[in-house]
Amino acid sequence: MGFKMGIVGLPNVGKSTLFNALTKTAAAQAANFPFCTIEPNVGDVAVPDARLETLAGIAGSKQIIPTRMTFVDIAGLVRGASKGEGLGNQFLANIRECDAIAHVLRCFEDGDITHVEGRIDPVADAETIETELMLADLESIERRRANLARKLKGNDKEAAEQDRLLAVAQKALEDGKPARSVEVSEDDEKAWRMLQLLTSKPVLYVCNVEEASAAKGNSQSDRVAEMAARQGAGTVVISARIEEEISQLEGEEAEMFLDEMGLEEAGLDRLIRAGYDLLGLQTYFTVGPKEARAWTIRKGMLAPQAAGVIHGDFEKGFIRAETVAYDDYVAGKGEAGAKEAGKFRVEGKTYEVKDGDVLHFLFNA
Repeated sequence: MGFKMGIVGLPNVGKSTLFNALTKTAAAQAANFPFCTIEPNVGDVAVPDARLETLAGIAGSKQIIPTRMTFVDIAGLVRGASKGEGLGNQFLANIRECDAIAHVLRCFEDGDITHVEGRIDPVADAETIETELMLADLESIERRRANLARKLKGNDKEAAEQDRLLAVAQKALEDGKPARSVEVSEDDEKAWRMLQLLTSKPVLYVCNVEEASAAKGNSQSDRVAEMAARQGAGTVVISARIEEEISQLEGEEAEMFLDEMGLEEAGLDRLIRAGYDLLGLQTYFTVGPKEARAWTIRKGMLAPQAAGVIHGDFEKGFIRAETVAYDDYVAGKGEAGAKEAGKFRVEGKTYEVKDGDVLHFLFNA
């Protein structure tokens, strides 16, 4: 499984430039005017993971298949989007379909690029977007609770459960807090996700800074980091312009460019890692002569469910999982060496898959 992250923000903050860099395409038109992105652009990108190439080299795999992540470039929201301003309804629907929100904030000065609010204040920009999403959620909740009224009179248990969760979300929103601030019990988690509230989605603040501040950020990105810490949200500093330049380079050229800019890695790597942390994701591997492949799962997932990510039949007919930790696989120079070192394990249905596990599943067809 991968996940879908929506890239949102006010117009002219660098969303489309970042999207172009991430997907190495020019599909999203980056222009100096609002709403240059009318339809959401979707980019499916490989998740970089150096471990995969190492495993493939040891196993002599003919093919390397990384796990993938989907980015959705959603057109710029504006004040009043919750009431349909600036094609707001369409954009809000696009956000609803995403697993998480990457909120791009303008943390740079540039007289040639206008700001829709006429000033540079990333914290205020974040509050503008959050307010619109909260208003949209409130309107949606009020409408849905009204529609549930008849079922509630008929003592419909499912409707009662849904109304209870909607009421909890409504109270938080009326108190000026996003739905993600609500603590939901484990029993309610699935039903809570099914509500698809905009403000229940985890948020990653992406601080788009000028090139000179790409390595350490600036005073504006520092303000965003303080805000994110208060909210328990994630944050990452990126220069969209630098990322766009890097995306056009290959191998050693890209490494030299990063070194010149004082960067240890591309922003894409940091953004994906932050996104993984945000959603509680991790990676396991399947390795053989034919292919070395990475798979994305949620942390805490048990072996049968992890097998089901490959194919539903693997989960249904799960017998056992043969596993070697990544470091042990590398140290033993493959499965045989790991076995000799006593690092090869056979695990059952209750095994909790760890990040970096090299797995082979046995199942009944």
